[in-house]
Amino acid sequence: MASPPSDDKAQSASSDPVTALKSDIKSTVEEKASASNSEDSEEIRQRILEEHAANGVDAPRLARDTGTTNLSSLWRRKKTYKPDDIATQPSVFDDPELAKHFKPNEKYENLHRFDPSFRWTWAEEIPLVRRIDWKVTAWSCLAFFALDLDRSNISQANTDNFLDDLGLDTNDYNLGQTVFRVSFLLSELPSQLISKKIGPDRWIPAQMILWSLVASGQFWLKGRQSFLVCRALIGLLQGGFIPDYMSYFFKGTELPFRLALFWMANRLEDVISPLMAYGILRLRGWHGIEGWRWLFLIEGILTLLVGIWSVFAMAPSPTQTKRPWRPKGWFTEREEKIMVNRILRDDPSKADMHNRQAITFKLLWDSLCDYDLWPIYIIGLTFSMPAGPPDQYLTLTLRQLGFDTFDSNLLSIPCQVATTINMLLLTWISEKINQRALLGVVVELWLLPCVIALSVLPSETSRWASYGLVTVLLSYPSPHPMQVGWSSRNSNTVRTRTVSAAVYNMAVQLQSIISSNIYRKDDRPEYRRGNRQLVAIASMNIVIYLLAKGYYVWRNKKRDQKWEAMNPEERQVYLNTTTDKGSKRLDFRFAH
Repeated sequence: MASPPSDDKAQSASSDPVTALKSDIKSTVEEKASASNSEDSEEIRQRILEEHAANGVDAPRLARDTGTTNLSSLWRRKKTYKPDDIATQPSVFDDPELAKHFKPNEKYENLHRFDPSFRWTWAEEIPLVRRIDWKVTAWSCLAFFALDLDRSNISQANTDNFLDDLGLDTNDYNLGQTVFRVSFLLSELPSQLISKKIGPDRWIPAQMILWSLVASGQFWLKGRQSFLVCRALIGLLQGGFIPDYMSYFFKGTELPFRLALFWMANRLEDVISPLMAYGILRLRGWHGIEGWRWLFLIEGILTLLVGIWSVFAMAPSPTQTKRPWRPKGWFTEREEKIMVNRILRDDPSKADMHNRQAITFKLLWDSLCDYDLWPIYIIGLTFSMPAGPPDQYLTLTLRQLGFDTFDSNLLSIPCQVATTINMLLLTWISEKINQRALLGVVVELWLLPCVIALSVLPSETSRWASYGLVTVLLSYPSPHPMQVGWSSRNSNTVRTRTVSAAVYNMAVQLQSIISSNIYRKDDRPEYRRGNRQLVAIASMNIVIYLLAKGYYVWRNKKRDQKWEAMNPEERQVYLNTTTDKGSKRLDFRFAH
């Protein structure tokens, strides 16, 4: 690692961007100061953030989209820097008139490492970020893998006569999945409240240990009642398990790629889990015990080990990594200063703990009342429903087609690999052509012919033809990551972005609850009625996407008319004095 530059060198190398910053914002400082008489500090801060975000200002980075899962960053070319160049980015902290509105909260745990005059080089920052990836990103991916392992291994258990052994039918299975998802949904907000109160470094390992004990306890299932109780407890303990822990360590421009890896870990589990089940289920008959019982026990123990390891692997913040088992911590004092200052220069709002506060019911209600986001929430309720029941019943369908336990697990892998690749490709295309709703229509056009075929496929169709059809259906490109970013962009404020993402995710959970009850016992084995319902839903989704696009185009045109009717002086007065916030501002345009 190159040695740090001297203070003179640092100040010289950094003077150009800082001077440019000051010249860009100095002309509006007086207006902001005069407005401060009628605004409190929080309102001034919010207005400054929104003005820069709405005007597309890249320097300073004030409030960019830190919550989007923008997977296209996987393919974007990264700008190269000379190792000895200054890596300190321009910020509001470089101007005293603006910096006073962004002073870190006195209770901010990293305050002792905050220094607006601090400078560092790329030779220091880049290796440090790589080290954080090993400490934080790798753990996050493994933790999400463990979560999905325990909530979805019931699909592999179904290939080993799980339902028959417990005297259950498909309606009981649907009820169990519904109970799980309702419990997951109900615990989402309380879990986040607890996480913000005691810290994710304590709550997340506790969650993992608790749900892994319940998951492994499924080894002793006796019947319908114990099955439903276990599904409810796992849902309650897994709710609210979200990756915002990573935002403590990464800038907004760095989060998309890390969140992409987070989502890919979920898909990777769908590939690895059947392979694990292929081996574990062969234990059926050992000590006279069914294979699915060994599956729940062994995979629950694996998650328990990850949870125990997380107790020692997580840290509360960049400056709180020292522990009795880690007396030297992860970073030196200078590295801690680099981490804290690079994060706050990128997003000053993190200094007042806003992004670490729990989602309150008031913010939740305000977000629900923001009708401009309703189209995205409605999409979240229905978009993947045509693929939900076929996916949930995949292993059961393969068994009904005559494939044995082990082949059924292996045959479930190809569609999971294909849908992962297609998901990345769809998100990349979305960013390239700046379209979302139309790509959502493309996804539904992928699903629609498949569910039509399922609804009319003759009973005597060969099992390989049926398998091929289901595989094509479930290889669809999921628009979920694209739509999380869509919701985030159309929120346009740091204050509401987390809330809108949570509401969207709650809509997706409601969708899962509904789709869990489409295939019914009296409709088996072809589920003709259920598949006809999926045809209707896919057709409806096409209309919903087109209406959403039409709505946002119309809203943008209306704002264009108002904005263009103003002269330059009127626009400046509006920017300096408006109380409109986020997506309500006249200079904001909705993504679609």
